[in-house]
Amino acid sequence: MTLKLFGLKNCDTCKKALREIEASGQPAEFVDIRAEADLKTLLPRWLAAAGDKLVNRSSTTWRALSDADKAKASGTTVEGLLLGNPALIKRPVIELGGEVLVGWTVETKARIG
Repeated sequence: MTLKLFGLKNCDTCKKALREIEASGQPAEFVDIRAEADLKTLLPRWLAAAGDKLVNRSSTTWRALSDADKAKASGTTVEGLLLGNPALIKRPVIELGGEVLVGWTVETKARIG
């Protein structure tokens, strides 16, 4: 089963995750969320799996948002906010089978094996 890692090609965390996954011998496919991903299709599934955890509130993109836009980061308006600002998506997002994992955390690493 091929793991899909969604991220940004210039994101250091995504690069690190991809290197570690490939070093473990697991096949991985990298998908750039700006250039290649169909976010209109993916976001509803990711939000159902991860909820507000999908929003990267520590990013420079987040800090540059207006208070009105930040208020959209929960509930039904979060999808539109993320579609308009893909860099707000916490990275990497990893799809493994039917599972969606967000962030390169100890839990994610353990889940991947």
